[in-house]
Amino acid sequence: MRKTFPARSRAALVLPVTSLRPCVRAAGSQTSLPPPPQRHQRMRWRATQRLLGAMLVGYSSTLVPPLGVSLWYGDGEVTVFLISLILTVCVGLATWLPVRNVRTELRVRDGFIVVALFWTVLSLLSAVPFVLGPHLTFTAAVFEAVSGFTTTGATVISHIDGLPQSILFYRQQIQWLGGMGIVVLAVAVLPMLGVGGMQLYRAETPGPMKHEKLTPRIADTARILWIIYVALTIACALAFWAAGMSLFDAVGHSFSTLATGGFSTHDASLGYFDSAAIDYIAITFMFLGSINFGLHFKAFSGRTLAVYARDSEAMAFCLIIAVSVAVMTALLLVEQEYGDLVTAIRYAAFQVVSVITTTGFTTADFANWPSFLPIMLMYISYIGGSAGSTAGGIKVIRVVLLVKQIHREVFTLIHPRGVLPVKVGGKAVSETVLSAIWGFSALYAGSTAVLTLLFVWAGLDTLSAFSATSACLNLLGPGLGDVAVSFATTSPAAQWIGTFAMLLGRLEIFTLFVLLTPAFWRS
Repeated sequence: MRKTFPARSRAALVLPVTSLRPCVRAAGSQTSLPPPPQRHQRMRWRATQRLLGAMLVGYSSTLVPPLGVSLWYGDGEVTVFLISLILTVCVGLATWLPVRNVRTELRVRDGFIVVALFWTVLSLLSAVPFVLGPHLTFTAAVFEAVSGFTTTGATVISHIDGLPQSILFYRQQIQWLGGMGIVVLAVAVLPMLGVGGMQLYRAETPGPMKHEKLTPRIADTARILWIIYVALTIACALAFWAAGMSLFDAVGHSFSTLATGGFSTHDASLGYFDSAAIDYIAITFMFLGSINFGLHFKAFSGRTLAVYARDSEAMAFCLIIAVSVAVMTALLLVEQEYGDLVTAIRYAAFQVVSVITTTGFTTADFANWPSFLPIMLMYISYIGGSAGSTAGGIKVIRVVLLVKQIHREVFTLIHPRGVLPVKVGGKAVSETVLSAIWGFSALYAGSTAVLTLLFVWAGLDTLSAFSATSACLNLLGPGLGDVAVSFATTSPAAQWIGTFAMLLGRLEIFTLFVLLTPAFWRS
């Protein structure tokens, strides 16, 4: 039976049809579909340019708060942020004005291009305050900016306590913006720009099930996520303030706690405060930041906490944390690192939650903890938080599905004719998703191996190279060996490798690697 499509839908069929060209040739056909008209290709690039420029102009407004902080404290950095603001506006306008009248809908692959270009350009522009303020080298400044926006928390700055307040605020703020994803923020206002937002949302948000939405309209989804994000940030800041932090420190640390970023306004991180109350507040909000924000939305809209208990990923996350804390507490007591159970639980719980959520705050020098504990912490950073959260890592849902798949393979060996579907939350997971998770996990492991070799080539010893890879690719921040405290002593080559690794981890590998495939550009 022949199907017909409305005029608006027919335009959406351009990409699937053209992507069949390799299949036609492979089947031995003597003819091939003609390439799309060059006019369409130009319009797509111009639409991408228009969106990129508009987003950069919008981002320039985020330089106003640190400018205000500089004026308030009189720290002498006003010129730094004025120059940065003007430069960002000029680059954005120069990009947007020539194509401001373009009205072309973005396709899925255009979303990947916008995200990659935006993060690249944004990283370069965001490095300007670090060059003009603390006078970092260009390489170090880009590393610091990327570390902030990717919520990694690795730093090349020494003597953080001596930085001006506006620079400190700026570091914390870029982590907060990167936490939920500044591209998702742009999606919330894309209706005003006249383009669809689902393409960007798929490219930016973490997790294997990106097609799920909380609301029918993607812009509404992005707004809801940001409302929840802001509300939790305010609650965290008030809690820190009530626990004894100054208002400046409370706001700054609430930014990096909800973003699971790890930047601090002090060299000693949260260990500077030496407060059990602050530690437990941080544990709470690091955990909340690493839970799927879709669950937060359902809990808020349904006025019930039962949604967390019914979510298999959240329960698996809690189980992993509980087992890790128990093992670490027991070993700390056996090795007499701490004298009493309460203290051992406090430090073990903080480091486990900080690492598995890929936040990277520290209250103890865990790199010098006894036995296998430092390596264990590096390992659990690969698990990461939940999909749809601000955390990095492989994501708990992928780990759960991998374990279920392994169980299915063992079951099949014992019962060759048996059928055991892989289920999450009582629903069977499609083979397409399972295959994608296998591919992602293999690519993640391969990336870890290659990056470790590159760090060794750049001058790090084997342990430092592995932990640097773990710190950057998992968006963790602190590592072991030469990078236990910072990347300040590493070579420029190591810092560029780390910069690439952080972008790779933040965009979950596929978003960048897909741009390197010839098929992507032929479609």
